[in-house]
Amino acid sequence: MVIDGRKVQRSTGTDDKIKAQEFHDRLKAQMWEQNRLGVKARRSWKEAVVRWLEETSEKATHHEDKRKLIWLDGYLGELMLDEVTLDVIDSIRAAKLKEAAKATTNRYLALIRSILLRARDEWEWIDKVPKVRLFKESASRERSLTREQAGKLLAELPQHLRDLVLFSLATGLRQGNVLKLEWSQINLEQRHAWVHAWQSKNRRPIAIPLNEAAYSVLIRQKGKHESRVFTFRGKPLESANTRAWHKALKRAEIDNFRWHDLRHTWATWQRQAGTPTHELQRLGGWRTGAMVERYAHLAPDHLAEAASRLNSVLGGYELATVA
Repeated sequence: MVIDGRKVQRSTGTDDKIKAQEFHDRLKAQMWEQNRLGVKARRSWKEAVVRWLEETSEKATHHEDKRKLIWLDGYLGELMLDEVTLDVIDSIRAAKLKEAAKATTNRYLALIRSILLRARDEWEWIDKVPKVRLFKESASRERSLTREQAGKLLAELPQHLRDLVLFSLATGLRQGNVLKLEWSQINLEQRHAWVHAWQSKNRRPIAIPLNEAAYSVLIRQKGKHESRVFTFRGKPLESANTRAWHKALKRAEIDNFRWHDLRHTWATWQRQAGTPTHELQRLGGWRTGAMVERYAHLAPDHLAEAASRLNSVLGGYELATVA
């Protein structure tokens, strides 16, 4: 078949001459609409998913996106992009809410919205996108240990996990960055370590000055493995969220505590020690200061020192009032 000087070949998938003619006519009409009227070719959700995954392969949450998209395939896998309507999205919202919390459901809805928006604004595959409503979420969860609780937990942990927890409390690094830490990222002489940009959640490198506790942990790991720092029985640790971790929490009588809360604990202790926001932001590898402001109320002594700087200025007014 020749349309506008171009030869188009497609299998009809059938030997029925009538159906073949119908397919031929429909294809010819679609090509004419695309060429003469500017009508977009219809694209499928699966095509959008493939392109999305290719273009976002460097995202820190790439594997999480893939897992979500596998689940979403049961609802969107057979649809064209223009068939992903508000009703379809509402049905996905209801289905996910039956098995997960509102915050988790929002992550799935946000992923759908991001793909549809890119398909409209960057790829120009569709002309409009349904308005995807997200649930209102409560304030972010903050959980940290007291120094007494931390001591109890460390005492209950086996040595390999104890060092892992102590290093996390000393540096504030995320679980993945601690587990995958390599000797090539450490300079013991200068007491300095680093996380490469491609390893960081925010795709920015993180500098890690090694305090005494972190340095001591690393010294204990020397010689255990050629490349990886944290190991168990000669093999690199792949997970910290183990049965031994949960049993230790139970014995230490610590409830409602996740591994990531060690990072909150580190940030809380830093602020209580007077570390200013801009320094804490750099130490923790946060992209914006807003992420650090949630710890601002934990440093009243530091703020009191700043407030007292006006004492000498205002003291004269106070004396004049008394007189």
